[in-house]
Amino acid sequence: MNKQSNRSWIKPNPALNHMEVLIGEWDLLGAHPFIPAPVRGRASFEWLEGGAFLVWQTFFEQSGPPNGIAVIGRDDSTGLCSMLYYDERGVSRIYEMTVEGSVWKMWRNAPGFMQRMTGKISEDRNTITVHGELSKDGSNWEQDLDLTYTRVR
Repeated sequence: MNKQSNRSWIKPNPALNHMEVLIGEWDLLGAHPFIPAPVRGRASFEWLEGGAFLVWQTFFEQSGPPNGIAVIGRDDSTGLCSMLYYDERGVSRIYEMTVEGSVWKMWRNAPGFMQRMTGKISEDRNTITVHGELSKDGSNWEQDLDLTYTRVR
């Protein structure tokens, strides 16, 4: 494709409007059952191509949780958002995601390693408290990464 392609046709994807609450920079503080110290880091959400997609990046101060990047888009026939995730370990995954009212959910139903998280968005939209879980068999769930996102002013 020509690098000089005219991108004037690209406009914000209205199907992603409900994700606007995530846009910005966030400090992260949390816990993981296999990491003894508090988990600290930073996350950012920003529009890609003027709002056609959403990009989510995470950076952690210590080893343990991997630094990663994701591109989020929405299927207008199902209404589900899909997230294509990649991290510093070379791990690639696909998650589904919703933001409805003050609840942010993300899940992955892959055989042998399922994950789900639920985030509660504060009324002022400046804090998100997230609880993560994982399952290897789809029946027994255990704690995964729990994080509190605090918006950076």
